[in-house]
Amino acid sequence: MREYAAKRIGLFIPTVLLITIIVFVVMRLIPGDPALAILEGDGGGIYTQEDLDNLRAELGTDRPIVVQYVDWMSGVLRGDFGDSLWFKSPVMLELGRRIPVTVELAVLSTILAMFIAVPFGVLSAIKPDSMLDYGARSFTLIGIAIPQFFAAIILILFLVKAFSWLPPLGYAKLWDDPWTNLQQMVFPALALAFYEMAFIARVTRSAMMEILREDYMRTARAKGLTEWIVVLRHGLKNAFLPILTISGWQFGRLFGGTVIIETIFLIPGIGRILIESIFHRDFPMIQAIIVIVGLFIVTINLLVDLLYGWLDPRIRFS
Repeated sequence: MREYAAKRIGLFIPTVLLITIIVFVVMRLIPGDPALAILEGDGGGIYTQEDLDNLRAELGTDRPIVVQYVDWMSGVLRGDFGDSLWFKSPVMLELGRRIPVTVELAVLSTILAMFIAVPFGVLSAIKPDSMLDYGARSFTLIGIAIPQFFAAIILILFLVKAFSWLPPLGYAKLWDDPWTNLQQMVFPALALAFYEMAFIARVTRSAMMEILREDYMRTARAKGLTEWIVVLRHGLKNAFLPILTISGWQFGRLFGGTVIIETIFLIPGIGRILIESIFHRDFPMIQAIIVIVGLFIVTINLLVDLLYGWLDPRIRFS
């Protein structure tokens, strides 16, 4: 297990380094000058070439790209992503208030997806070609086909038309007002989890269909165990490895979907501030968000790989 973990961790470090290089270089290749954007926004478009040169020197964008990257990375290693060009404050100060919101939304979405999708997939597998199976398979096809933003809009229209109800406006923190926070987060989490539900249910059904045909399942039934004990203790336990793998990947993928969902539901997370930063060409903020999200996704994949190896000893020695 130590050798397996060392290999996975050894791949983790260069992957993170590659993410920082790609993000930094791409941000420098995108058309647009942050110094020019600041002067045009703050000064109403009235500035001199000297003003532009001085601001570029202050921001450090007039130096070679390699020097800029080394300087930026030295700050990143200390947890300092620089100052936001638009918010006029340290990047991590702004993100520190928004990262917990996005993490809460992603965790709640994953819980909802697992809570609904796994039972759907199990029931669909043990009753193949039944009305329940057809309904579950139709749900998975619809869930995979519908984009997240469309599901969010339909959900909002349904709440308004059917119940004349919307979540309270103004974000409430979880530790300040848990009930109001849950009202505000459950529907965005449901819209975000819709695709994940369908995908996890489909994987659960496929894994369970394969497991149910194994010899040890027939042996468990021959011992006189009840069907639900056979399915849950012997079947679902062995089918959980592919479910775990896809759930870890989906959990990392959720952070990409929060960009749209947070904008639609006015949730003050990192997805919403990313949209604002793109509009205002706030390069330090954009770089920080992409690197943090990339680091989070790579970390989740690393943890899933380690957990996978711990649950299935055959993987460690393959």
